[in-house]
Amino acid sequence: MKKTTIGGMALIEGIMMKGPKKISIVIRKPNGELYKEVKGLAIDDTNKLKKIPFIRGIFILFEQMVLGTKALMKSADIALEELPDEEKEKQKDFVDKIFEKKFFQKLGITDIAIYFSVIVSILLGILLFIYIPTWSVEALKGFTLSSFWKNMIEGMVRVVIFILYLLFASQMKEIKRVFEYHGAEHKTIFAYENGEELSVQKIKKYSTHHPRCGTSFLFIVIIISIIIFTLSGWQSVVMRTLIRLLLLPVIVGISYEIIRWAGKSESILARVISYPGLWLQNITTKEPDEKQLEVAIEALKEVIPEDTKLDEW
Repeated sequence: MKKTTIGGMALIEGIMMKGPKKISIVIRKPNGELYKEVKGLAIDDTNKLKKIPFIRGIFILFEQMVLGTKALMKSADIALEELPDEEKEKQKDFVDKIFEKKFFQKLGITDIAIYFSVIVSILLGILLFIYIPTWSVEALKGFTLSSFWKNMIEGMVRVVIFILYLLFASQMKEIKRVFEYHGAEHKTIFAYENGEELSVQKIKKYSTHHPRCGTSFLFIVIIISIIIFTLSGWQSVVMRTLIRLLLLPVIVGISYEIIRWAGKSESILARVISYPGLWLQNITTKEPDEKQLEVAIEALKEVIPEDTKLDEW
């Protein structure tokens, strides 16, 4: 089985695929036609920090968030074309709530809207997975528990919030469609990694679960945070919050290296580490239909490099 560097992201009625040199966006328009956009990637070889293990993950993650937000905004605009006015307004409200597009578009600064959305996403993540778990366990201060068990309980609160967040999102009609495209993306990449012909019928048999998924990465971030926060001891709630924020880049850096290694390793340890994230993909990926697989195939074909060496880990 080939281990490719190609990765993807589910969009609104579409898929983004990122290869070694190109990025593609393919979206199913309301009239059934496919919108396709392919761009070359600007490779920044001057930033040496992006090549240093345990540091590069921070820069790569932020770039991916910006890139993903741009693609999501693009897919939202394309997917709204030719819809009935009433349905279009309903969908616009949903998109605007996510990206705050109306306010920034009036000012003519859409690029700022993208970075604003990324920053808001980061702050929301800090609120849900740092602030709330840290402050919620203050209720335990009257109990005679060791710092180890207090940190473990805080970690379990973090895991529960993460799972509940995914379950809540999966119940939204718009997100369900995105999760189906997520499944199509995984199936198509799996087929490509196995040297399969990129056709709908050939791809159907593959799993919607993939070890290099963002869901798996986020779960690894949570597990690594539990380990590191436990080792950091138990201080006042304000100090714990500050320490957790300062340690966040370290956790992201370590988690990126783990998911990168697990994605290309066939070892038993890699499978064990990947299993919880793969299980969570039961929530974040759904079985796609044939039209969704067609979108994934078209997106993947556009980023496959002619030089196969570029596409290997």
